[in-house]
Amino acid sequence: MNTEIKKLLASARKVARNTYSPYSKFPVGAALMTAGGKVFTGCNVENASYGLTLCAERVAVTSAVAAGYRKFKALAVVGGRRKAARPCGACLQVLSEFCGPDFPIYLAPLDKPSKVETVSLGALLPHVFRLTPES
Repeated sequence: MNTEIKKLLASARKVARNTYSPYSKFPVGAALMTAGGKVFTGCNVENASYGLTLCAERVAVTSAVAAGYRKFKALAVVGGRRKAARPCGACLQVLSEFCGPDFPIYLAPLDKPSKVETVSLGALLPHVFRLTPES
């Protein structure tokens, strides 16, 4: 694994410490790298009205978009114990708005930093929803 990806995973692990997860007690951190190498992070922010909870991955994406970025190189997600957490369907769909099926996602559990799994967006979300104009 190259240094760039190790730094991305370290950023995700670090931001997971900032999570607000009093209900699930399931901290997750995400780090999204732009095509130019800039990194945006996010952590999950829960809410008593659970549907209003924000996932780490979507926080990272929206932060990058708010800063004017639309092209991304990789995502690291750190969460879960013993086994790495995977992004939910909503996060994958948001990623698919900006990234293709080959977009790499690096997953690692909080307590095992060296146990990294690499998956593609397409493998996790093989049937992307696309809005196509009516003919």
